Amino acid sequence: MKLVSISIILLASLAANAQELIYPAPAQEKTIYLQHATIHVGNGQVIENGSLVFSNGKITAVGSNLPAPAADAKVLDLQGKHVYPGLIAPLTTLGLTEIEAVRSTNDYSEVGEINPSVRSLVAYNTDSKVINTLRSNGVLLAQVTPEGGLIAGSSSVVQLDAWNWEDAAYRTDGAIHFYMPSLLQPANNPGRSVPDDKIKESMDKLNQVRTFFREAQAYNQEDKHAVINLKFQAVHKLFTREEKLFIHCDLVKEMLVAVDIAKEFGFDVVIAGGADAWMITDLLKQNNIAVVLKQAHSLPVMQDDDVDQPYKTAAQLQKAGILFCLSNEGFWQQRNLPFEAGTASTYGLSKEEALSAITLNSARILGIDKTTGSLEAGKDANITVSTGDIMDMRSSIITQAFIQGREVNLDNKHKQLYERYKHKYGLK
Repeated sequence: MKLVSISIILLASLAANAQELIYPAPAQEKTIYLQHATIHVGNGQVIENGSLVFSNGKITAVGSNLPAPAADAKVLDLQGKHVYPGLIAPLTTLGLTEIEAVRSTNDYSEVGEINPSVRSLVAYNTDSKVINTLRSNGVLLAQVTPEGGLIAGSSSVVQLDAWNWEDAAYRTDGAIHFYMPSLLQPANNPGRSVPDDKIKESMDKLNQVRTFFREAQAYNQEDKHAVINLKFQAVHKLFTREEKLFIHCDLVKEMLVAVDIAKEFGFDVVIAGGADAWMITDLLKQNNIAVVLKQAHSLPVMQDDDVDQPYKTAAQLQKAGILFCLSNEGFWQQRNLPFEAGTASTYGLSKEEALSAITLNSARILGIDKTTGSLEAGKDANITVSTGDIMDMRSSIITQAFIQGREVNLDNKHKQLYERYKHKYGLK
């Protein structure tokens, strides 16, 4: 066991010390004019043989009959390639963990049950080797999310081309995350005469959370405090709806509790997970609750659900008029986000609806839709260029990407190893 542990630590050390020559791009200097492209705006609109212009990191024009580019502009003839908004990955531990088997590289969870004052942003590691693999698949923004306990802390949105977490910050502390205890009673353990009452334990934890929010509400209604309570202060923007409460849960009964919490405290609630959300669309619509669907590439939660239920839930929410977006589990798995959307488009969503589910819808839920999520004039130039359909792994080859107008390096550790061993074995 000691040899195995030493081997894992050695591999982790080698990986951490492998420094690729990949640097954050400098600020945009020249106006860039993309032409002869199929432009997928992100709001359902597609512009054939279109052009897109951006300057100083902002999109200035997009359309099919734009004026000729200025003499000093950099013109890129894309020859029919596809242009998309930069994809957005919600609910990630990207930059908070590097190698799951090495504890020292994991910094996404704190000790204790109630930790709203924890800020995931300050732990975000911009030197993570995983980040570049996401950019290579078109993912340019991510919501860095804490885990652990009941109330895990606040998440922030980062852009994926930065020297440090301060530079990476795109929207700071936009949401608090509550991981609801499971309300699914486990099967009896035949090895015990009396099964553990997990439901009672979960209800006790829920009461603990409700009590915390009630005390925090009373605390934040006072103008002066004899003693400063950092945990109560950390949630004060929930009560003013300046921040959202992401409630992580999947079952109908759990989501009913989430709706009750939204009503009691007036929170702007988002369901994170929502595997059974298709069963209560009317209730979610009535209470204006958005849903972040986790990992369509999975089995259903309940044994009597259709085996393809995770694939078609997105289309059911779309039909019901629920604001939703798609996400994936973990950190390195986020590179497969466009293909999750591709699966959803096979099971009922149109291609452009599926694209919105990983761009504009995500931006709306994360509160950044005024600056990104679609290719519209005035928004940040977060742009991905692909030779084919970005949601089809057979044709999705990302040739260029821009974050706030800066053309980012699309190299990564995987590509470097691929080239290394092609060279070793004389492959072309």
